[in-house]
Amino acid sequence: MSDQHIASAFDRDLEAVQAQILKMGGLVEDAIRRGAQSLETRDEELANEVRAGDKAIDGLEEQINESAARVIALRAPTAIDLRLTLSVIKISANLERIGDYAKNMAKRTSVLNQMEPVSDSTGAIRRMAGAVEAMLKDALDAYIQRDAELARDVITRDEDVDQMYNALFREFLTFMMEDPRSITACMHLHFIAKNVERMGDHVTSIAEQVVYLVTGETPEEDRPKADRTSITTKD
Repeated sequence: MSDQHIASAFDRDLEAVQAQILKMGGLVEDAIRRGAQSLETRDEELANEVRAGDKAIDGLEEQINESAARVIALRAPTAIDLRLTLSVIKISANLERIGDYAKNMAKRTSVLNQMEPVSDSTGAIRRMAGAVEAMLKDALDAYIQRDAELARDVITRDEDVDQMYNALFREFLTFMMEDPRSITACMHLHFIAKNVERMGDHVTSIAEQVVYLVTGETPEEDRPKADRTSITTKD
């Protein structure tokens, strides 16, 4: 088999995997948007749809991992092509985690629907989730276009998401101190806000993969984190 034939076969295989990445990314973007919408509108049916839709996201991650493993086994990619193939696995893993956070948002929505609303907190969380969704769209565009500058812009924007989270955290503390009856609802809302902040971290990881893929250099490990709160949740 000629080197040219092997290269073209690799390109076809990679295009197929990248198409799966884009499909998975679209499902995750939709889960973020619909999860935040169900929270703000207290839409139990929509929340259930988001939770059910996570199975499709998980299934795509499995397909992508299998496809990437098959490419590595059959095509024996060069160092550069191997880096490209491994980036697909890492990106899909980050997408799967973001999908899990969207599912968790929908789960807590069902619980919060049984409680009194807390100010406009759900609207603020939806706006925060919207910022993350926009970051994800740009990170995936940067991946397809091999645009390191756009990826770096996404990395920088994560600090805005952190600042939104910090503001919400302080707001929840104020609500809980002023009205102890709001403590349970505020704790649920805090965990949702923290999950959205973690979504931003995973989007940033995708953007960092793009920078590495294009330049061969890993972005600075000590990128600024604006999360200054003392309460954390498990990843």
